Amino acid sequence: MKTHDAIIIGGGPAGWTAALYTARAGLSGLVVAGYASGGQLMTTTVVENYPGFPEGILGPEMMAAFRNQAERFGAATLEEDAVAVDFSTPGALQVTTDSGVHQARAVIVATGASPRMLGVPGEDRYLGRGVGTCAVCDGAHFRGLKVAVSGGGDSAAEEALQLARIASEVHLLVRGDRMRASRVMRERVESKPVIRVRYNTSVACVVGDKRMSGLLLKDSEGQREEPFDGLFVAIGHSPNTAIFRGQLPMDESGYLQAVEGESRTAVPGVFVAGDAFDFRYRQAVTAAASGCKAALETERYLMLSTAPVPA
Repeated sequence: MKTHDAIIIGGGPAGWTAALYTARAGLSGLVVAGYASGGQLMTTTVVENYPGFPEGILGPEMMAAFRNQAERFGAATLEEDAVAVDFSTPGALQVTTDSGVHQARAVIVATGASPRMLGVPGEDRYLGRGVGTCAVCDGAHFRGLKVAVSGGGDSAAEEALQLARIASEVHLLVRGDRMRASRVMRERVESKPVIRVRYNTSVACVVGDKRMSGLLLKDSEGQREEPFDGLFVAIGHSPNTAIFRGQLPMDESGYLQAVEGESRTAVPGVFVAGDAFDFRYRQAVTAAASGCKAALETERYLMLSTAPVPA
């Protein structure tokens, strides 16, 4: 079995940046990009907050550019999902995909996270066409418009506050009779005249034509359709880390844990990057930066490693 210097698991901003840096360092690498590579940017329309693109760039186009740049320097790509890992043997870390077992001296985990969705009709259809999951990323497209935020925790409060700077109306739709957000966040929301908190209200359906045009809402009085220009789903994220359970340290929510201030984990030769461990920022630019850090730390680890290289 061939042993690579490094395997990068994940085909989003963190994964492709790590692949670029490891390839330029002369390391033999394999990117297990997944069947649906690109991460959350594949459902984003125009990205306007990534430096270097003053006119913005479509999310899928950005990910294609990331991939092309990494492959230009020699990064090999496997468009398959990682289905299992075995990190028990230093210097011979194994990643299993549909095509078999792949082995490396080091592994960078950049599998990202997925936003939790409502699961209502129309939500998938209008994702990126009115429905979003990140106000920091997409809120600017709704300047002066009427938007809704679905959720009742701190994440939903943060989204509503971000949108309150931009939109003309922000309706915070809380399914229960109270917000789960912290007291300070509730007070901030309540202090903004542009935000209207609507309790016991949930989204039953997203409606529209080519773009979302409204929501079918359900409350104590029944169901009715109401016009909205946008909906931001803010009910949390789930890290894509299930296959690492029992292999890597993670918190109770499944986010991977690194040594403080670094990208390395407690398992020799395994590094993390992007939203698989960063539950705070969740931006393409921070994911890319962490991919760079993980690659540089991987290069240093391999240079100093005394683990035997399997034949």
